[in-house]
Amino acid sequence: MSAAAAAKPVEDDGLAPAPPPPKGKRKMIILVASALLVVTVAGGGAAALIVKKRAADAAAAALDEDHDEEAGPAPAARRDMHAGPPAFLPLDPFVVNLADADSSRYAQIGITLELRDAKSAEELKAYMPAIRNGVLMVLAHKMSSELLTRPGKERLAAEVMREAVRPLGIELAGGPPAAAADGKPRALVTTPIDESPVRNVHFSSFIIQ
Repeated sequence: MSAAAAAKPVEDDGLAPAPPPPKGKRKMIILVASALLVVTVAGGGAAALIVKKRAADAAAAALDEDHDEEAGPAPAARRDMHAGPPAFLPLDPFVVNLADADSSRYAQIGITLELRDAKSAEELKAYMPAIRNGVLMVLAHKMSSELLTRPGKERLAAEVMREAVRPLGIELAGGPPAAAADGKPRALVTTPIDESPVRNVHFSSFIIQ
């Protein structure tokens, strides 16, 4: 190549590369890109957490709904279990001859009724003569061998509970129907035990002689 050709300047064709950006601008671009990447990743993680939480809430709600359907509606007595303290109605002690055939035995028993509330106590007081009559009839058909065992006392408590509400026109479910004077069963309203105004029967004394 001749010296003249080597010395000839190169003509500008418009395709020469642009000069690189200054170092300060390059650093700023890298920082902005990194920040955008962090925001994108964080947003994706938050969205995933929201979706996961919504799915868990939906599953828990479906499980609660299935449980409620299987359990059914709660009895009224269970719903107002903590509405207020119960009321206690002590009865005068019962002294009655027992049904033992081989010997003369008698029982002296103190009974206290645990009631739903004070209003129920006042209502039962109005029927106390009928209640005592029913309890005495139950005791008179018991033998000492029955009352000396824990299962026998528990059966007696259940029978006393039924007799305590029968004068109110309530027949508790799970027991034999009450009989009228002619021996035929009386038509009473059958009530679940959980809804009885008498919640429990407590023995304050229990003497068999």
